[in-house]
Amino acid sequence: MSEPAIIMLVDDEPQIARWLNPALRAAGYQVDHAETGTAALARLADSRCDLVLLDLGLPDMDGKDLIPRIREWSETPIIVISARDQEAEKVAALDLGADDFVNKPVGVDELLARIRAALRNRARRVAQQPAFRSADLEVNFAARRVSVEGVEIKLTPREYDLLRVLARQAGMVLTHAQIIGAVWGSDANVEAQHVRVLMAQLRNKLEADPSNPRLLLTETGVGYRLKSDDDA
Repeated sequence: MSEPAIIMLVDDEPQIARWLNPALRAAGYQVDHAETGTAALARLADSRCDLVLLDLGLPDMDGKDLIPRIREWSETPIIVISARDQEAEKVAALDLGADDFVNKPVGVDELLARIRAALRNRARRVAQQPAFRSADLEVNFAARRVSVEGVEIKLTPREYDLLRVLARQAGMVLTHAQIIGAVWGSDANVEAQHVRVLMAQLRNKLEADPSNPRLLLTETGVGYRLKSDDDA
């Protein structure tokens, strides 16, 4: 049985939280609530999230400024729910990377339908990416098989999980906290040093020169990035 999807509600209006929280939970979703953009970014870095419901009128930033910051490293679906009904606001939010825009007030049934559609689209995108290739590295997600120059490389389950999460978001920087959540679980008591050790193990198996990696790149003070063929 699959785990319920986790929806992050980013909205500082108490009445919206009182209305949406029970409706989303009744529909079978887990809900995480952040009242500011800063809190939302911190939560997204530390824990799993399957979809973001975002209000544009946040106390610490415009919600449109939050969208590209999320898109720097995550393809999590973003549905904007806002009282701003100007066409220019909708176009701007969608151009910045939002998946959908819903005007307040919105009915529960319509919102739930849009959430289901966004989650289906996300699952479809993942399913349509059966493999990742960059330079001599190939990751076959369906078979959990990894090869370099056509030679299969045996990875431990945790080494594979690290490579998989980097490959799914190739070219994007993932923080230590994001990697810990994806590989060990958001509740794990794991420090950044564990990520460094695991990365060293993975480089030893995949890089021709682990001390001078070409694929598994370090972003100093932040985390790691898997180089894609689209990188300059």
